[in-house]
Amino acid sequence: MAGAGLYLEGHSEVIPLTHAPDPWRLSVAPMLDWTDSNCRQFHRRLSRHALLYTEMVTSAALVRGGALHLLEHDPSEHPVALQLGGSDPGELAQAARIGAEAGYREINLNVGCPSDRVQSGCFGAVLMKTPDLVGECAAAMRAASGVEVTVKCRIGVDDQDPEQALPALLESVRAAGVRRVIVHARKAWLQGLSPRENREIPPLDHDLVARMLGAFPDLALCVNGGIATLEQAESLLARGFAGVMIGRAAYHHPYAVLAPADWRLYGDAHPIPRPEDVAHDLIPLIEAHLARGGRLIGVTRHILGLFSGQAGARVWRRALSEMPGGTVEDYRALLARIAERQAA
Repeated sequence: MAGAGLYLEGHSEVIPLTHAPDPWRLSVAPMLDWTDSNCRQFHRRLSRHALLYTEMVTSAALVRGGALHLLEHDPSEHPVALQLGGSDPGELAQAARIGAEAGYREINLNVGCPSDRVQSGCFGAVLMKTPDLVGECAAAMRAASGVEVTVKCRIGVDDQDPEQALPALLESVRAAGVRRVIVHARKAWLQGLSPRENREIPPLDHDLVARMLGAFPDLALCVNGGIATLEQAESLLARGFAGVMIGRAAYHHPYAVLAPADWRLYGDAHPIPRPEDVAHDLIPLIEAHLARGGRLIGVTRHILGLFSGQAGARVWRRALSEMPGGTVEDYRALLARIAERQAA
């Protein structure tokens, strides 16, 4: 890494580090229907170092459905982790082995998703109610895959007391050999709230998660939930968290969140990429996607926020939205229009 160091708010230069920061210092959350391979390849063009996650893939889809295409990814996406959903230790073990063979060096177990589909399969956030089972699943995944297994969880569900539910989950996965956990610092209400409402209505409790730092000093605890800016990320890292995971803010405002992150959080002295350069660098990705029979929107839906807050942002969003079945030539023409706007 070039110029390794750490940016701290209030300082004008990078402060040298004694070692390279871990990639999970900043990660982009796994998001169903959003963080596909095209999205991840776009995000990687903004940040060299942030840890990226796949959408959740169910163990049943891999083991019983043979849906190996769900594991396809480009080598440029690394570091990238596979998130699995499931609750059967044996099936998850097989899925983790398949994921490791596909090239993933981290397999994450979903213990946080509150959707009806996940509940009906008895996995996701509902597993907060059975911490011993989560430990069994994690242990089986580690034994079968030989790669790092992590867990992403909530602080509790429904009427659980988070002061008891979260430590119980952490104790179980620690005993199973898990060394890193990402905690979404909200409860999940499995009845009465939609998945979207579960991301917004239950109050955040970063303080509870911070108290776990002292109770589980041997775990690398990362925090997720309600984090929208790098300033917030820096504040949480300063409290001792091993990492910060950002979801929708990174998706909707990718340039603001990811482009400065390599300098501010990883001490990488490489120049911050300009949004117009990133947009141009996506042409090979678009060409490859179209050559496979995809539509332009399969890439462009992920990059609507690339110019957010900059000249031409409205033209960019509107034009991309109006050409879902466009061509590479249409995209190049839009780049020329944006360049004219910025030069004006």
